[in-house]
Amino acid sequence: MASASSAAGFSLIEMLVALAVFALAVLGLLNLAGESTRTAVAIEERMLAAVVADNVAVDAATLDVRALADDARGSEVAGGVAWHWTRSTTPTADPSLLRVDIAVSPAGEARVAAEVSLFRSLPR
Repeated sequence: MASASSAAGFSLIEMLVALAVFALAVLGLLNLAGESTRTAVAIEERMLAAVVADNVAVDAATLDVRALADDARGSEVAGGVAWHWTRSTTPTADPSLLRVDIAVSPAGEARVAAEVSLFRSLPR
C-alpha cells in the first residue's frame, strides 16, 4: 500500500526543480528565437547591399571606359534603405585591363556591407 506522502503528489522541492528545468528550456528557446531574428536581419542587409553593388557594377560595365578613370560616389535606395556606394579604379599588371572596385555601406555608417570587383578591358 502507498504511504500517505507519496499518494499526495509531488513535493515542493520536486516542483521547484521541475519549474527550474522548464525555465531553462524556455530561456534557451527565447535565445534561439532572438539569434534567428538577428541573423535574418543581417542576411537581409547583406542581400540588399549586394543588389546595390551589382547594380553599380552593371553601370560600370556599360559605361565608357574613359568615364571610369575618375572615382565616383553615389547613393541609392533599395528595400526602403538608403545606401552609399563608392567606385574606384586601379590599373592591373596587364596594361589592357582596369580593375573596378565597388563598396556599398548603409547610409551614415562607415562599415562596408558588400563589395564587388570587376575588370574592364581598355581600348587599344
